[in-house]
Amino acid sequence: MNKEDTIINRVSQSSLISFDLEEYYDKHERIVYDIKDNLFQGLILKEKEFRTFIKENDWSRYQDKNVAITCTADAIVPTWAYMLLATKLEPYTNMVVFGDIDALNEALFRDALSKINFESFQDAKVVIKGCSNLPVPESAYVEIARLMRPYVTSMMYGEPCSTVPIYKKPKAKS
Repeated sequence: MNKEDTIINRVSQSSLISFDLEEYYDKHERIVYDIKDNLFQGLILKEKEFRTFIKENDWSRYQDKNVAITCTADAIVPTWAYMLLATKLEPYTNMVVFGDIDALNEALFRDALSKINFESFQDAKVVIKGCSNLPVPESAYVEIARLMRPYVTSMMYGEPCSTVPIYKKPKAKS
């Protein structure tokens, strides 16, 4: 085999850093707590009954879980009810948010990405990996682009062998 026949893997030899959002996916179980189950006739929240339920419920069953609090019924639920529920869940859960499962996933990614030291990407060429087996919300891609842009010289999306340019730092004027 001569030099012309040698296959060179330019991707592995490049200075590109591959960043995989899937690595920041929180593996704790996700649960939706629907407050509609606490409504009287599916319409109103009775404070006394709700407070009794809050006091007597075993909240430890939510240990280490991610919980989204919502109400899918067409009812007016006072804000304090969500707050009360959150205070009982918080000591046990990994995370508790108001909203649906999508809001929970977005909050989990936002939290995970906020803990990254982006200075380690100073002047780097980064590829944000595009394909994932886990549900990575679009908001996580927007957030990583926003957080990483001030540090990198270039940012791409996709796979190292096939990327879409996202950002290129302007050259300094002489």
